[in-house]
Amino acid sequence: MTRKQKRLAVIGGLGAVLALAATLIFIALRDQIVFFYSPSDVKERAVAAGTAIRLGGLVKDGSIERIGETNGFIVTDGETEMAVRFVGILPDLFREGQGVVVEGTVGVDGVFAATNVLAKHDENYMPKEVVDALKQRGEWQREGGG
Repeated sequence: MTRKQKRLAVIGGLGAVLALAATLIFIALRDQIVFFYSPSDVKERAVAAGTAIRLGGLVKDGSIERIGETNGFIVTDGETEMAVRFVGILPDLFREGQGVVVEGTVGVDGVFAATNVLAKHDENYMPKEVVDALKQRGEWQREGGG
């Protein structure tokens, strides 16, 4: 073998090893790559109690209960609902009907024990400066066409 062929063989071998390593990593992490599971996903997959996951959905209207620092609420995706319990201070953006992602574990009783609550902001938010610039150009349209 010439020197050039040896280099190509080494580079090809390293490429194959890297491809195999990446494949094994992606196979091992396939369930953890998801940003969050909806309540329906948790029910479908029958997530085992004690498994750390992220649960996402909307806070159900009228479901928030506060007793001291203990907060209880229901996360829904429109089909399935899941009760959530969180001890701590909730974020300022947290409210009924708002999107939320909670990190924690599913309890034996089926209640999600959250360790962290992340409230999602409104997807329709636009900074005042951008709104003013659009109005000046005559391109501003409120939601609903008005």
